[in-house]
This record gives sequence, structure tokens and C-alpha cells, in this order.
Amino acid sequence: MTRHRSYGKASKKAKKRNVLKRYERIDVLKSIGKWKTGENKKVTGLPKTPILG
Repeated sequence: MTRHRSYGKASKKAKKRNVLKRYERIDVLKSIGKWKTGENKKVTGLPKTPILG
């Protein structure tokens, strides 16, 4: 018995997401030096981040 073609191929690569989650954005801000752990505690209203990678 074979799989239906609508299931796709098993070897498909995962799509690259163009939206980061909050913790991912904070990691990016830390890496570019715009997030200071002791000072910044607010996670709403984060600045836009460049996509690294």
C-alpha cells in the first residue's frame, strides 16, 4: 500500500519562518548588543530585528 501524493515527500525540508518568537527576538537583540539583561525586562513592544542567518 502506498501513501497518497497529497501527504508530500518525506525528504522535504522545513520552510524557513520569517517571523521570530519573542525569545528568539530577545536572543537576536542580545547578540547585536541592544538588550541588557538587568535593565530590559519588558517583552512587549520589542524593536524590529534583522534576520540573522
